[in-house]
Amino acid sequence: MYPRQFEYVAPSSIEDAVRELGNADMAKVMSGGMSLIPLMKLRLFSPELVVDIGRIGGLDQISDNGDHWSIGALVTHAQTAASGLPTALTTSASWTGDVQVRNRGTTCGAVAHADIAADQPSAVLALGGVMVAQGPSGTREIAAEDFFVDVLTSALEPNEILTEIRIPKRGGGSSYDKLGRRGGHTDYAVAGVSAWVSKNGSVSEARVALTGVGTKPTLAHGVMEAIAGTDGSDAAIEAAAERAVEGVTVLEDLYGSVEYKSHLAKVMVKRALKQAIANA
Repeated sequence: MYPRQFEYVAPSSIEDAVRELGNADMAKVMSGGMSLIPLMKLRLFSPELVVDIGRIGGLDQISDNGDHWSIGALVTHAQTAASGLPTALTTSASWTGDVQVRNRGTTCGAVAHADIAADQPSAVLALGGVMVAQGPSGTREIAAEDFFVDVLTSALEPNEILTEIRIPKRGGGSSYDKLGRRGGHTDYAVAGVSAWVSKNGSVSEARVALTGVGTKPTLAHGVMEAIAGTDGSDAAIEAAAERAVEGVTVLEDLYGSVEYKSHLAKVMVKRALKQAIANA
């Protein structure tokens, strides 16, 4: 199917892009287009204006800024996968789509799209990332746990652009594991889990995030509470994983019932936590 008719602009600066967003009642930002274009072809999204930021210079770099890494708006999945960023993020980027998607799609684009089953949003959540959005009044920072609002809905305002993701340098170890819709690590996650753990003898702190399970990428607060202060043993991980979907509205869909996805979330929590603890 072809998308409905729309206008297209390719600004040369973020400021111009923000201005263009404000000139239309219904506009969408495009970086790589790997999420937006398929939805437009299915007519699930029909913006009157597409603002392509792909030609804006200076947004395609991963930089080391002392206490954090910065991922620019045009950094591709392939760049993120090949970077020296924490394992949860590099693994989730390397398992995003196929080769063509990873070479064209962007990490910031995937996060801004806020798909319920995408890989990298859970990693950004687990790693305590901060989103930098630019709008008419300048820039603002949005913590990852406040960024994902609902199905395909983020905290970005209609006239804001996600220009950067900041990943704090927190030490510890992280990991990502999932079951894809076609089995293994391919396609969107039926259930996926990113975990970050800080360990000094015992587990001093942990962040665990789910994808594919509920209405949005979300932190598994029950798991985080249960694993903190333990010795990180298999028994402790097993007990913590039992709280995987505590407080989460689990969605039944074509890929699994509520019972199945709840069970799978526990399995993926065990795997991700065990690997993160090993990496720590």
